[in-house]
Amino acid sequence: MPSTVAGTVPGSTPETAVPVAEVNAAVARLLEESFAPLWVRGEISNWKPHRSGHRWFSLRDEDHQLSCVMWKSDVARLPAEPEDGMAVTAFGTLGLWEKRGDFRLVVRTIEGEGEGLWRLAFERLQRKLAEEGLLEPSRKLRVPRVPRTVGIVTSRSGAALRDVISVIRRRAPWTRILVSDCRVQGEGAADDVRAALARLVQEGSADVILVTRGGGSIEDLWAFNDEKLARAIAECPVPIVSGVGHEIDITIADLVADLRAPTPSAAAEAVTEEESVLRSWMEGLKAGLVQGLRGRIRGDAERTRQARRTLEEAWRRVAEPRRSRLAVLAGRLQGLSPLGAMERGFAVPLDASGSVLRSATDFRPGMPFELRLVDGIVRAEAIEINEASQ
Repeated sequence: MPSTVAGTVPGSTPETAVPVAEVNAAVARLLEESFAPLWVRGEISNWKPHRSGHRWFSLRDEDHQLSCVMWKSDVARLPAEPEDGMAVTAFGTLGLWEKRGDFRLVVRTIEGEGEGLWRLAFERLQRKLAEEGLLEPSRKLRVPRVPRTVGIVTSRSGAALRDVISVIRRRAPWTRILVSDCRVQGEGAADDVRAALARLVQEGSADVILVTRGGGSIEDLWAFNDEKLARAIAECPVPIVSGVGHEIDITIADLVADLRAPTPSAAAEAVTEEESVLRSWMEGLKAGLVQGLRGRIRGDAERTRQARRTLEEAWRRVAEPRRSRLAVLAGRLQGLSPLGAMERGFAVPLDASGSVLRSATDFRPGMPFELRLVDGIVRAEAIEINEASQ
């Protein structure tokens, strides 16, 4: 502190009293110069959001506590906000709030014990999506067995892409592959993955999409635990297979995808079949089709026979009475017809033009005519005509 009176120490007498602002400023400088940024272990207490976005809280152990503040920009980088009583380590700088004279730790980041905050964020989002039904097996799409085109969302520079392409080319070389490049870790990676997925959907030819990356720490894989990305996967109209990390790694993307594969290579295997398997499948399909057609033909033949029997029976029921009636009518008609009369011994006289001569007045003496008998024709001539008396 600057000397106010020559030879005296500031604040050593009432005359050299130091203003509060100078005291607090001096202490603040002393703290900043004396302590490098450090990690502090303790339990979260009184975690309080402020409308400004900052957070005030304390770190406590059995008998002591340390006031802390965390600015809004640093809070935004946390995977989840801690809960009271959670054991954490906080990294920051010791300082003094000069206006109030409050000693505090200005926290830059917080880590939970083990996977604390990361696990907490994962479990919160998992519960939220489960309550909305987005994890239900009933809403998942069927993954095609033999897709013509496979879309891949991953980094072009990553080993995961090389593994996936190698598996597809070995098992199903006829498959078309579309790669949508994106970052798969770090700040902004979740938005990158979401944009890459949207490009494949818009392109429109992929029958299935693989969302994948290689293994890493929970921080490396955190982009695949993003809520917006999870909703994009759940709403995607194209079936999605998630192959993120190693077999022990589980992400939110795995839970909402239509199929979860333990590794990128396993994801590629899940959407391809080797040629020998396909041939066997086709043979079985062929045998089943032939058997089905034979059964269909036998069934159709039996139904045809049954229909024929039914039709014949119906015809008999309708035709027999009509046949009997027709026979009676035929007999009556036969009795009334000229042929019927001729069978009873009558003959029909016909003139030269074939007209029937019905009356004696139709004849003239010397007129030739024919007599039509039941078994032939007799040519005759009218000799004498006698008309019957009335």
